[in-house]
Amino acid sequence: MIHDFWIGLRCSILLWIVTAFLYPALILGIGQGVFPYQANGSLLTRAQGSVLGSALIGQTFTGDRYFWSRPSTTNYSTGEQAGPTGVSGASNLAPDNPDLWERIQTDARRLKTAGTAPTADLLYASGSGLDPHISPIAARAQIDRVAKARSQTPEQIRILVDRHTESRFLGIFGEPAVNVLLLNSALDQS
Repeated sequence: MIHDFWIGLRCSILLWIVTAFLYPALILGIGQGVFPYQANGSLLTRAQGSVLGSALIGQTFTGDRYFWSRPSTTNYSTGEQAGPTGVSGASNLAPDNPDLWERIQTDARRLKTAGTAPTADLLYASGSGLDPHISPIAARAQIDRVAKARSQTPEQIRILVDRHTESRFLGIFGEPAVNVLLLNSALDQS
């Protein structure tokens, strides 16, 4: 019985070393060696080196000079613990919740007042509340507002939207989408 105990203890220690140290170190090495941009959060930086945000996490834009992203209950990039990518979390409001209905109505009025057609992805949050993409339709609905605020022609802005529209993955999966952070960053550089 003592012999079996020592075999079990050695196996447990070996598995602990493999699963707690060796495997994580291997995955970290592969991630940093093969996919360093993705492994470090797909962070976009300004010319000065400060972090602009993550290409994988939505950001809040409120000015007329920028394309607006999907609504979210997440307060991106604010607070002590947010860091450059925000704190995640969804609202968990049921479809018949009056607070959700009020938020949607308020957002629809704000969009109409700004001269933007209220499309579904400008009214409804994604499931995670973190999606950085909007549909090309939602981006096109905002072109006139952004062009006017930037004193540019709608055609100049439309070219940027088309340039930043991502196609379906492998041509068949998902829907075309526009990453709002990348598009707004390109707007500031144009």
